[in-house]
Amino acid sequence: MVETSDGVFGCKARGIFRKQGISPCTGDLVTIEQDCIIDILPRKNMLIRPPLANLDRLFFVLSTCEPPPNLQILDKFLAVCVHKQIEPVLVFTKLDLADAEEYIEIYRAAGFRMLTVDYDRPETIRTVKDALAGFVSAFTGNSGVGKSTLLNAIDERLMLETAEISRKLGRGRHTTRQTELYTLENGGKVADTPGFSTFETDSYAMIHADALPDCFPEFSPYLGKCKYTDCRHLKEPDCAVRQAVRDAQIPKSRYLSYRVMLDEALKHKDWELK
Repeated sequence: MVETSDGVFGCKARGIFRKQGISPCTGDLVTIEQDCIIDILPRKNMLIRPPLANLDRLFFVLSTCEPPPNLQILDKFLAVCVHKQIEPVLVFTKLDLADAEEYIEIYRAAGFRMLTVDYDRPETIRTVKDALAGFVSAFTGNSGVGKSTLLNAIDERLMLETAEISRKLGRGRHTTRQTELYTLENGGKVADTPGFSTFETDSYAMIHADALPDCFPEFSPYLGKCKYTDCRHLKEPDCAVRQAVRDAQIPKSRYLSYRVMLDEALKHKDWELK
């Protein structure tokens, strides 16, 4: 489906795209003739799975409990956002069940935008809605955190399917099975995506080891201040980043996520990293 100023149309992609190993995906800007996509304009960024292109913002919907955030997976995707120049926005839900302050404290140092949602306070819904206006965005997060519920509250016209949390598994059923871009009343465009478990986490984590420190914004004040210019911030002496962790200037969980990602990056050849 292709949206134009004249409406939404069903279109087919040219066969040449298949030969070139590319295909249109949600968020693409394309040129059409009649009912055929004849060109895909250059993308400013792209996520592989689910396939999304040209994102301005990626909203991470995080419940304070049931299920609690998986910080290591979250940190991987936050690093990818920084690497691909997509602005991440953290949205905390279920504040009636648990406080979000411990998580907010972790990510405050990184300078990420953070919002909280309380359905008894309509102004918190409006804040999220305002953050979507004028941007191409997507919602993601663990299944069961309430992505579709939040989008329905933002724009009741969407009427997205929702599901209850499985008490046995502690997670929600996958009610979002495909990625579709919706146009909101305020002009923003947003995609609801499947949960984190459907993402190819390993492929997303493949950021070159040399680029990885720059994907953790709270490292920035300390980069270039280590004793060795090629410091990996692992075991090297006089490492400014590790000292900042010891001084609680960098949250320990964020540093541990960095080390996990660095270990993964160092196991791959340069040509495997994109």
